[in-house]
Amino acid sequence: MASTMSRLERRKRRQYRIRKVIKGNAERPRLSVFRSAKHIYVQAVDDLAGQTVAAASTCEKELRESIQGSTGNKVAATVVGKAIAERLKQRGVSAVVFDRGGNRYMGRVQALADGAREAGLKF
Repeated sequence: MASTMSRLERRKRRQYRIRKVIKGNAERPRLSVFRSAKHIYVQAVDDLAGQTVAAASTCEKELRESIQGSTGNKVAATVVGKAIAERLKQRGVSAVVFDRGGNRYMGRVQALADGAREAGLKF
């Protein structure tokens, strides 16, 4: 009998496939994106040390105040992308490896990446 995988199971398989190839280090951390229905989260991870270098999300109070509306749209994702880029620049990181988290590179994920690039992050 053929079983069908749920959307979550398919995304998890894509995540594992991507993570086998993409590794972050101190000079070039992995920029990991998680997208929910209401919020978007991003963190820069040094996989060799097992530490989070910087993080940003639409759940943070100062970012929510600057968004002025829904936290689950492209405008909010762009603000989060710019915020993570600024935080990484403060730590001396200028380049990252982008991990879209098994999501398609479109919509909010693409807006987050474009916002980070606008703020000077290279990937």
